Amino acid sequence: MSAQLLLVDDEPGIREAVKDYLQESGFSVQVASNALEGWEWMQLNTPDLVISDVMMPQVDGYQFLKQLREDPRFQALPVVFLTAKGMTGDRIQGYQAGVDAYLPKPFDPDELVAIVENLIARRTAKAATTTDDPETPDIAELANQIAQIKALLTQRNAISQSPAPFKIDLTPREQSVLNLVAEGLMNKEIARRLETSVRNVEKYVSRLFSKTGTNSRTELVRFALEHGLAK
Repeated sequence: MSAQLLLVDDEPGIREAVKDYLQESGFSVQVASNALEGWEWMQLNTPDLVISDVMMPQVDGYQFLKQLREDPRFQALPVVFLTAKGMTGDRIQGYQAGVDAYLPKPFDPDELVAIVENLIARRTAKAATTTDDPETPDIAELANQIAQIKALLTQRNAISQSPAPFKIDLTPREQSVLNLVAEGLMNKEIARRLETSVRNVEKYVSRLFSKTGTNSRTELVRFALEHGLAK
């Protein structure tokens, strides 16, 4: 599967030219004409890398990058700035904001492709190192789940306070694990709180998935809130 890139640039000519070149180089490219449009797309999709112009109306590249870095889902997402501003001070500002690469316009598209390939390769290698250890969770995925769970908890008051009639038999320990999952805690934190092993917590979470017919922590929390199971 080709890497998914998000290209954000308010200049149609540059946007289409860069998109075409990246696609010819084997990437899948989603385009956005401004940061707001790009951010909206990212609420439902997570690209492998973001390429963004700096000088844009409403929300500029620096503000967009700040928004990404403040969201747990996108803190480790590679970001490349394309900009006509090539002064040292501007590049420093970009790096301080957390950008991974800074390419002043006009640029050689081959250089952009090389930067993109390098950043994605480094990210893939890092992810592979993480997943080689079965005890080490994927941090980006956990952060994404935590963000979704917190969003569910924020919306809790909007969910009916009269849960639909539903009966499910949970052991006291399963109930305790469910309550802590609903608080947004991950397995290692739950194990520490309940003074048990991470492996045992994983077994309890797996049982909760089975009993509730859910497949992820986010689905489990939503199910628990809708049916009044989390205390």
